[in-house]
Amino acid sequence: MTEQLNTDTGRKRIWGLNPNVFFLGIVSLLTDVSSDMIFTLVPLFLSNVLGTGTTIIGLVGGLSDSTEGILKIFSGWFSDKIGRHKLLTVLGYSIATVAKPFMYLATSWGVVLSVRLSDRVGKGIRSSPRDALVAESVAAKDRGRGFGLHQAMDTTGSFLGLALAAVIIYLVQGGGINLSLKSYQWLVMVGVIPAVLAVVMLLIFVQEKKHSPADSPQRSFPLAGLKGGFDTRFKVFLAIMAIFTLGNSSDFFVILRAQNLDVPLIQVVMMLVLFNATYAITSLPMGILSDRVGRKRVISLGWLIYGLVYLGFALASSLWQMWLLFACYGVYYGMVKGVARAFVADLVPEDRRGTAYGLFNGVVSLSLLPASLIAGWLWDILNPAAPFFFGAGLAFLAMIGILTLMRE
Repeated sequence: MTEQLNTDTGRKRIWGLNPNVFFLGIVSLLTDVSSDMIFTLVPLFLSNVLGTGTTIIGLVGGLSDSTEGILKIFSGWFSDKIGRHKLLTVLGYSIATVAKPFMYLATSWGVVLSVRLSDRVGKGIRSSPRDALVAESVAAKDRGRGFGLHQAMDTTGSFLGLALAAVIIYLVQGGGINLSLKSYQWLVMVGVIPAVLAVVMLLIFVQEKKHSPADSPQRSFPLAGLKGGFDTRFKVFLAIMAIFTLGNSSDFFVILRAQNLDVPLIQVVMMLVLFNATYAITSLPMGILSDRVGRKRVISLGWLIYGLVYLGFALASSLWQMWLLFACYGVYYGMVKGVARAFVADLVPEDRRGTAYGLFNGVVSLSLLPASLIAGWLWDILNPAAPFFFGAGLAFLAMIGILTLMRE
């Protein structure tokens, strides 16, 4: 496959890569500081402050992610069509930033769902064009490294956001198991600031590769492209991702599982800090490793770790086990998230990457609604361990699928 690479004329490389990768990483870092402060503890806000049931919490998490998925499909295709990846990236980050302050006023699960949907609309618009910007900014031989660096910076933002959230919660309410309204409102007020800074950074420092009209021909809607626009490997990968994601319910349930075992709130937040620390630390090395040994091997090992961790969440009964599981859960994320995005770029033509990322992100996000509804139903009907047994089983099935059905 012949690729046109960005030559970065007149721009100094940062850490050996196109400056776009670094500055898109900073944008993601600031956004994740904001999002993790405001939205990571939404399941506890719904449960502890608003008294919402587990099934509704699963609906809020799953519906939000699925709405995001629909827009990811469209935005990736549309950004290819117009040859303007940065425009939709800016629009998406801006919509999410405007939505976040309204969480301060939330008094019912319906309001929470509305704000969360708005935030996910923004993410749905920006994610696929942003991934296309990263992909076009690195050579094929450095693709795993580029996505690994971006993922590491993104996750460092989550680490910093949750660390700041832990400090705020400690100062406002001290110990205890449940989240208070006052603590959550402080998280919203502080969390809005880095989101605004992220949009400013994106506007000023990220430059888009110039696309000629020949780079963005008129195309049919992306779902039609699956009939003949992409090769079989990409379609098989999407199918395997759908199977895995059906067992990968919203991380809302991981947080609820910790509280279900009577872990104090401040320790739940610090477990999330540890999770993001291991996620950030492993993302870049795993991206580099995938450049050397192949994406498929790294992804399959990551899914094996995920399955074992989910078995652990199902069987855990003590505090130390939860700390260990959250750390290992971050290792899974570091091994798979950035590498899977690099794998998509390997499987599709350069001028269809926006569309491909839309389809990839869309399949993952759309699968999260039934995944979260199933998890909530299993939690209520059987027990809190049941969703994790189910997720582990599908992870092992997906691992077998990618090892036997995919070729690189």
